[in-house]
Amino acid sequence: MNDMTTISGTSAATGAETDPNARRIEFSGINHLALVSSDMARTVDFYSGVLGMALTKTIELPGGGQHFFFDCGNGNSLAFFWFPNAPAGVPGVSQPANRPDRGDIVSAHGSMNHVAFDVAADQIDTCVAALRDAGVECTEVWNHDDSEWGVSREQHDGVFVRSIYFSDPDGISLEIAAWTRELGPHDVSHEPRRAEPT
Repeated sequence: MNDMTTISGTSAATGAETDPNARRIEFSGINHLALVSSDMARTVDFYSGVLGMALTKTIELPGGGQHFFFDCGNGNSLAFFWFPNAPAGVPGVSQPANRPDRGDIVSAHGSMNHVAFDVAADQIDTCVAALRDAGVECTEVWNHDDSEWGVSREQHDGVFVRSIYFSDPDGISLEIAAWTRELGPHDVSHEPRRAEPT
């Protein structure tokens, strides 16, 4: 476990002064992100067979469910539950109704909108070809920048990440992304918005 260090300053979320003696958790990454599958065998076929992620741990749950873990690189895992009586996902609520190139990507509060897997910048075009070779429909490469629409057809110095979008067999929105430059203080330039009271 990492040592925890003290921090002080002002909270970006509340504007309140933070306790200079408060301890801070030092994260080293995401241990795992757990999603829900409608068919674990099909999920294994896709994530191991198509995407090449090694299946690293399987668990049988009381009541007949399962919990499986896949290695998605750098010590991080993507995990799936399978529950025999889980309700079906609802596009536009539990997940986006569309890929970004096809329409609205809104999903409900507390939902998981998409998972982005990191690759080296020089691998992004290879990923498009590999997905298409495996019969997985995906977008062209998107060049994300700070323009009005947030994306450019061409790669340029303002592009900070390049990505492609696709879905797994359950409709879970997936992205393969490659950072193209180091992010700096100028990349944090917007105030967080508060929801209107209901």
